[in-house]
Amino acid sequence: MSFQDLRAIALFDGLSDSQLLELMTVGEELDFNPGEELFGEARPADYWWVLLGGTISLVRRAGHEETVLSVMDSPGQWAGGFQAWDAHGVYLATGRGASSGRVLRVPAEMLRDRADAWFPFGVHLIRGLVHTVRNIESTARQREALVALGRLAAGLAHEINNPASAATRAVDALEDTSAALLSSLGRLAAGPISAAQFVALDALRREARPQSASMRPLAVADREDALSDWLVGHGIERDWLIAPPLAAAGLDIDWCERAAVLLDGGPLEAGLEWVASSLSMATLLSEVKESTRRISELVAAVRSYSQLDRASMQQTDLTEGLESTLVMLAHKLKGGVTVARDYGNDVPRIEAIAGELNQVWTNLIDNAIDAMGGTGTLRVSTRVDENGVVVEIGDTGPGMPKEVQAHAFEPFYTTKDVGKGTGLGLDISRRIIVERHGGEIVIESRPGETVIRVRLPLLPARPP
Repeated sequence: MSFQDLRAIALFDGLSDSQLLELMTVGEELDFNPGEELFGEARPADYWWVLLGGTISLVRRAGHEETVLSVMDSPGQWAGGFQAWDAHGVYLATGRGASSGRVLRVPAEMLRDRADAWFPFGVHLIRGLVHTVRNIESTARQREALVALGRLAAGLAHEINNPASAATRAVDALEDTSAALLSSLGRLAAGPISAAQFVALDALRREARPQSASMRPLAVADREDALSDWLVGHGIERDWLIAPPLAAAGLDIDWCERAAVLLDGGPLEAGLEWVASSLSMATLLSEVKESTRRISELVAAVRSYSQLDRASMQQTDLTEGLESTLVMLAHKLKGGVTVARDYGNDVPRIEAIAGELNQVWTNLIDNAIDAMGGTGTLRVSTRVDENGVVVEIGDTGPGMPKEVQAHAFEPFYTTKDVGKGTGLGLDISRRIIVERHGGEIVIESRPGETVIRVRLPLLPARPP
C-alpha cells in the first residue's frame, strides 16, 4: 500500500497529506481471498474496513439462508468502525470476500482519536446522532416492556380474581353453614334420639354421592323440587335450606323415607338439616380447596415464568417455559382459541437464559392470538433435530403476506393499529434467539396458517 494508492481514493479527498500519512500509520493493509470472512454480523464493530481492491459481499443470515445485502466493489467503500462513536456498536452484516482483494483496517479507537483531532465538530454531531437514536430505541423498548408487563399483570389479576372470589364466597357461606350445622346438632341432642339412631343417621349420610356435576341442571332442579314437596308434606318448614344439598348429593325421596322411618318419633327436621349442613360444608370446603389450589398453581406459574431465585444461564425445560407462558396469557385464550400441544418426549433441557426465552414465547404466542382475532387453533410444539431443539408457534390466522415477512424482524415495523403495537416484539425475539443464544428464528406462512420456528442449540454460542 503506497501513499499514492490512498490519495487516489475519493474517500480521502478531505484529508491533508499529513493526516493521510497518519491514518496509514495507525492502520494496516490486509489481503483477503474469496470466501474469507473479514468481520461477522452482530459482533463488536471494533475495526473500520476500507476497500482498496477486490470485492466484499455483505450478507445477513435469516434462518438457514443468507441474504446478500450489498457488495463492496469500488475502492473507498467502507464498513464497520462503529465503536469509534458508540461503545455498543456492532457489525450490521458479515463481510466475506467475493474475490481476492485488499483492505485497509483501522482500529475503531484509533479512528476515534484521529477524528476527534481533525473534525471535532463533525464528531460531536455524529455522537449526538448516535446517542439520540439509541435513546429513542431504548425508550421504545422500555415502553414495549411496560406495555407487555401491563398486559400480563392485567391477565394474571383476572385469572387470580376468579378462584380468589370463589374462595371468598365459599368461606362466607361456610360461616352460615357452620352455624346451621351446630344449631341442628344441638336440636338433635335435645330431642328424643338415641345414640344408635344417630349412628344410623350418619350411615345414611355417608350414602350421599355428589352428582350435580354429572347431572343436567334441569334434572337436579327437578329432584330438588320433588324433595322440597316431600319435606313440606312432612311438616318441615326449612325445606329451602335442606332440599338443595340433598339433591346435589344424589339423595332422593326414597332416602328421605328411610330417614323418616329411622327418626320415627324423633326430630326429623333437625336430623335432615344436620345431614344437609354436613353435605354443604363438605362441598364448600372442596370449593375452597380447589380455589386455593388454582391460586397456588398460578403463583407457581408466575415464579416459573419470571425465573425468580434462579440463575440467568441455566439448564432450561422448554416445555415448562411454554406452559407457564400459556398460563400467563390464559385470559386471551378464553373463548374461541383452542390450544394444540405437541411436546416431544425426547426434548432435552438446554442451557439458556430461561427468563429471556419466556419473553420470546410471550411475544410469539401473543402475536399468534392477535392474528387469529381470538378465534382459531394455537399450535405449540417442541422437537429435536440434528442442530438442537425446535420450538414452533403456529396459528390458523389469515397468514402473513410476503412483504410483511420481509420486514417482520425489523425494529419499529408493525401492522397493528396505532397504540396497539410498537413493532419491537419480533425484533426483541430475534435478538434474544440469534444474538443471545446463537439460534435462529424464521417465519413460514400461507393463507390459513403461520408458523414461527425457533431453533436453539443445546449449548448457546459463546461470544468470540
